[in-house]
Amino acid sequence: MTLSHDAAGSGPALVLLHSGVCDRRMWDPQWEALQAAGYRVVRADLRGFGETPAETGDYDPVADVWELLDSLGIERAALVGASYGGKLALAAAARHPERVTALALLASGLPGRAPSAELRAWGVREDALLEADDLEGAVALNVDTWLGPDATPGTRAAVADMQRHAFRVQLAAEAAEPPRPEANEPDEADAAQETPPTAPEFDLSGIAAPALAVAGAHDFADYREIAVALADLLPNARHLDLDWAGHLPSLERPEEVTALLLDFLNGAGVAKDG
Repeated sequence: MTLSHDAAGSGPALVLLHSGVCDRRMWDPQWEALQAAGYRVVRADLRGFGETPAETGDYDPVADVWELLDSLGIERAALVGASYGGKLALAAAARHPERVTALALLASGLPGRAPSAELRAWGVREDALLEADDLEGAVALNVDTWLGPDATPGTRAAVADMQRHAFRVQLAAEAAEPPRPEANEPDEADAAQETPPTAPEFDLSGIAAPALAVAGAHDFADYREIAVALADLLPNARHLDLDWAGHLPSLERPEEVTALLLDFLNGAGVAKDG
């Protein structure tokens, strides 16, 4: 399957991978600015999000990313991922480290990491709302959980729209297929129903590209701890704590995060080296 996507601009390739409560529209605030800064920017809807159909059978989300880049003739790229998109970026870089020029990870998940009791409890609440056919309650729970205090009413409405659409697409696909086993990570990436890569794919030690792991003070402890851990797990990484941020900083303070990303990418030599 070719993921629905946008590609625009010229220069070194920069791929934007969305979180599990959004779709590629989450990058609207960064889209034009990144192109103007001299990047060829690609953003895609992962399976079950935005304009890409859901898949209830087994599939490989990492292969989806690389197949998309192959179809666009992109050999090497910097990857920017939010939450589930960050976890997918890590897995993609572990599979093909030679193809990744930089990694910017915003409140990233971590392949193979078990969720905390707090995060599991949140997942139970979401499941209960969906099982009770309270779609709007589940949407509101996600908006309230994943956005920090700086999110504007417009941002909250946009995230609600993206999450609502994803729920509808995914629930319709589930209704048309035999039941699947429960996912083993009840975080906001669950809705993506990703098939985890095999264990060797989780070895991050071969990723030499510069990496930045960002965490928000208003997020679950899981993601703050992951950002710290990634600074040790990745050979050329650092972590950054944002005292104002929740789980989706690129939507909460978009201009500030755009500047942060450009500063990192320029410092990593992406614009110079491609």
